[in-house]
Amino acid sequence: MQKRKLGNSGLEVSALGLGCMGLSFGYGPATDIQDAIKLLRIAFERGITFFDSAEAYGPYKNEELLGEALAPFRDQVVIATKFGFEGAVPAKGTNSQPENIRKVAEASLKRLKTDRIDLFYQHRVDPNVPIEDVAGTVKDLIQEGKVKHFGMSEAGAATIHKAHAVQPVAALQSEYSLWWREPEQEVIPTLEELGIGFVPFSPLGKGFLTGAIDENTTFDKTDFRNIVPRFTPEARKANQVMVDLMTSIASQKNATPAQIALAWLLAQKPWIIPIPGTTKLHRLEENINAVNVVLTTDDLKSIEEAAAQIQIEGARYPAHLQQMVSK
Repeated sequence: MQKRKLGNSGLEVSALGLGCMGLSFGYGPATDIQDAIKLLRIAFERGITFFDSAEAYGPYKNEELLGEALAPFRDQVVIATKFGFEGAVPAKGTNSQPENIRKVAEASLKRLKTDRIDLFYQHRVDPNVPIEDVAGTVKDLIQEGKVKHFGMSEAGAATIHKAHAVQPVAALQSEYSLWWREPEQEVIPTLEELGIGFVPFSPLGKGFLTGAIDENTTFDKTDFRNIVPRFTPEARKANQVMVDLMTSIASQKNATPAQIALAWLLAQKPWIIPIPGTTKLHRLEENINAVNVVLTTDDLKSIEEAAAQIQIEGARYPAHLQQMVSK
């Protein structure tokens, strides 16, 4: 597996990370613990060294799972986790008060069975706490050796600048893929300017860009895609044209639509590290093999021209969650 560095932070990770949320939360019933441990350990054996969690995934269950699965090779992996919600429940709103950040850090260290958090993200910007106070608290945790690097998630350019002035931000994690390209407007230029790595979550469009979902797909009742406007049957039908584009390029490259979507992200910047998630071993292998798909300048131009003609239907979040995205 190729390696990449998250901006100027010096933090080196595998070119693809593993988003671990879906093993415990968000996409239907949690994966059996032993099956999940097996998947995480196979990911490491196949070269993945970057694992993404959060106290909110479960809540708490995902960190416990990673602590158990990654313990045998803890020093060979980079573990990212997150703080920032009241009681680790997004529905209760944000809480990045300094005392809460410290409390979460201590609890996460225990669940992860480790003495340091490699990358500690603010899960969502808290409008009630100055970002300078958040960055300052994480700076203190770094000085104490409990945290190695500071990250932010779904933050806007102005907020990133303010935080970075207090404590250098190693990575920004936000949604980015061929069907959500807003970060290209302000966020990616800001990251480039400041030397911050970019970790796209949902790089496969929450599964849609794999080609395995169509207008007739039904999701488990606990799957959060049921409330996402972009996943209504009507929107899925309209958005199928993007999957058709991925499929047509994939056929020319002897690849899959998912591999094309990931290869496209990897080709954008050398400091972009996507974190596709999966609960299935065959999907894990498929995603890992995306690093071997090379898109030429002409390929990228063709994708760009075709994608420019496609109008994606549906908001990526329901209104109450969209409010948590910072400007």
